[in-house]
Amino acid sequence: MEQYIIKGGHPLVGEVEIGGAKNAALAILAAAIMTDETVLIDNLPDVNDINVLIDAIEGIGAQVHRIDRHTVKINGSTIKNVDIEYDYIKKIRASYYLLGALLGKYKRAEVALPGGCNIGSRPIDQHLKGFRALGADVDIEHGKIVAEADALIGKHIYFDVVSVGATINVMMTAAMAEGLTIMENVAKEPHVVDVANFLNSMGANIRGAGTDVIKIRGVERLHSTEYSVIPDQIEAGTFMFAAAATKGDVTVLNVIPKHLEATIAKLVEIGCEVEEFDDAVRVVSKGDLTSTHVKTLPYPGFPTDMQPQIGVTLALCKGTSIITESIFENRFKYLDELARMGANVKVEGNSATIEGVEEFSGARVSAPDLRAGAALCIAGLAADGITIVDDIVYIQRGYERFEEKLRSIGGIIERVDSEKAIQKFKLKVG
Repeated sequence: MEQYIIKGGHPLVGEVEIGGAKNAALAILAAAIMTDETVLIDNLPDVNDINVLIDAIEGIGAQVHRIDRHTVKINGSTIKNVDIEYDYIKKIRASYYLLGALLGKYKRAEVALPGGCNIGSRPIDQHLKGFRALGADVDIEHGKIVAEADALIGKHIYFDVVSVGATINVMMTAAMAEGLTIMENVAKEPHVVDVANFLNSMGANIRGAGTDVIKIRGVERLHSTEYSVIPDQIEAGTFMFAAAATKGDVTVLNVIPKHLEATIAKLVEIGCEVEEFDDAVRVVSKGDLTSTHVKTLPYPGFPTDMQPQIGVTLALCKGTSIITESIFENRFKYLDELARMGANVKVEGNSATIEGVEEFSGARVSAPDLRAGAALCIAGLAADGITIVDDIVYIQRGYERFEEKLRSIGGIIERVDSEKAIQKFKLKVG
């Protein structure tokens, strides 16, 4: 089992380039099989989740050509079956996007119930509601979602709760349904817009993505396209909070500042200097940072995927901060690990009270999920002494070359796989 070992206490300084958005790329890869023509997608992040989904797509018969680490060509004309095996789906939650894509194209799909990080309940009832509204029969049999339809007919669908996954999944299916589909109370996240733009580049007719109402006029077929995935706002925000927590000065390159507004607002609130450029953001952390309150909300609110990163930073801010988590009920598991490093935290229900401390001390901690793992690495970089982060497979699911990028801005961090390597690192850094 691999670990990160970190020598903390050094400000992160420099420039770091942000890769493609994992959450957009996963849905776009699934949507790519909806045409029988060849699709080229670039700016893909080279992370485990992406590679697993590409294997799943190849596993059902699509032609897949990896041009390089960040570019792939996919041709879905040779797909032989619409049954996604459990081995693929259990590793990543987003494999369920193949359900919407296959149902739209073939009017049938079988996909195992999804897995992913254990950050709380993520029901798929809104996905199924949308598919049924479009005319599909949907059942859960032997651990699989089985959806099929004689015909898919556009409908007016009002989602009971805002769901990114359901918005994207039903949007894909509706893109090839007959007539007009109107989706209300939809998610507005940047990756929803990116998937809509991708589908439109293949000939779909989708309007309103990024607003409360999406209107989709179904088309009979989709065609080839070349498309570049948007930058990853969560990766960008992770490095921005790493700059804040370590008293650093970091410029994140290849970003869309508009997507980072909620993150930027909180960084300014706690006392960081933030400078925005056309496609970059600079974060400078000097002097004492101050406490604030945070509530996670659907976009354009503060993202739940940034909650652990701001939590680590607030634990080093003067005063009392309160975080309210309104999306996932298990998102505070990292705070137990952070307490091992000297954080003063108390969790009650969906709220965490954080009393700022002067500094963390290095400790051995375990990453409970993807974003929490990255946050604990930030804590290690800010801490006095050596920190070891176990279970880093979670981090590798969503961050490309994480330790390399941190080293490029002055972080002292290595990936190791044995106690011998840990001791060697300790001797090297003194």
